[in-house]
Amino acid sequence: MTIAPSRSRLGLDGNGAATVRERSVRPLDLSDHVVMPGLINAHDHLEFNLFPRLGGGPYPNAGEWARDIYHPGRSPIREQLRVPKPVRLWWGALKNLLSGVTTVCHHNPYEREVFGADFPIRVVRRFAWAHSIEFEPDLAARFRKAPPGYPFLVHCAEGSDAAARREVHALDRLGALGPRTAVIHGVGIAGAGLDLMRRRRASLVWCPTSNLAMLGRTVSRAVLRSGIPMALATDSALSAPGDLLDELAVARNYLPQARLFEMVTSVPAQILRLGASHTRGDFIAVRSEARTPAEALFDGTIALVVVAGRIRLISPDLARQLPAAVRRRFQLLHIENRPPVLVDADVRGLRRAAAKHLGQDLRLAGKRIFP
Repeated sequence: MTIAPSRSRLGLDGNGAATVRERSVRPLDLSDHVVMPGLINAHDHLEFNLFPRLGGGPYPNAGEWARDIYHPGRSPIREQLRVPKPVRLWWGALKNLLSGVTTVCHHNPYEREVFGADFPIRVVRRFAWAHSIEFEPDLAARFRKAPPGYPFLVHCAEGSDAAARREVHALDRLGALGPRTAVIHGVGIAGAGLDLMRRRRASLVWCPTSNLAMLGRTVSRAVLRSGIPMALATDSALSAPGDLLDELAVARNYLPQARLFEMVTSVPAQILRLGASHTRGDFIAVRSEARTPAEALFDGTIALVVVAGRIRLISPDLARQLPAAVRRRFQLLHIENRPPVLVDADVRGLRRAAAKHLGQDLRLAGKRIFP
């Protein structure tokens, strides 16, 4: 269901302006754009992004939320699960692509047959994970069996009650809290738990939209100021409608732009232990008059996404610089509250496959997908 465009490479013109070159195609002029590294979404469940947000809340912890919403035999979950999983994974990738994400950490089994060369974004493969202390009885064994160089990601302290506050200590007693551990959510981290995180040199993946929707609160100011390595991430539409740009807008209420930019670029690369080779050839171009990438990310528009040297998303304006034969390799994707773009995917086929079970009013992470 993919359409493969030509290979591309980033270059510089005689004035030092960034360009993209395609074989047998004149360089794209990006002089009115800000070029920056591709963004990294450190936590998502790709197959759940056509789902509506589920649950009422606020809940005291994620376990209570899960028990409340998980009814696979009822609507809307019943219909959503009828959509083939590869189709749902592709829509999750497109949600990320639209927000400038070139690499995502998918917190579920790696789907080798889906996450191949045609998949529009990179999916982290070299990492270990467990769901949570409550729902993963063999968590300690999973941590021990993980290759020592792999990061270990786990939902932890996802709540505001005493049980959630105890989970960091429980993770430590299991021997699963250390320098390669990335705690996802961590809303219950406070006091002694925060000190323990520092001593063990663990990191945190912060998903404020999910926290606020499910729990009515997110991590404390003390955690945000703690110096613990922190990445910003979306989670899935089950608890957090929106993409990484929406997440940045929410996080802006808590932290300055410059730090947030690091939390979607260099810091998640460090937490996920991504080497330079992993992100080689990945960059995005944002149409903006801003002077710095951080400023552009907040006030500009994603106009180009290149993954491993291959154009995966391009704005209609930039696409006019391409020959018609190249433009035909892309399909239009228009999502509510986002400008229409051309993407390297069979959007029409993906839409048909989802609409067969969900009807024509499709939503991607809460946003309507226009015909």
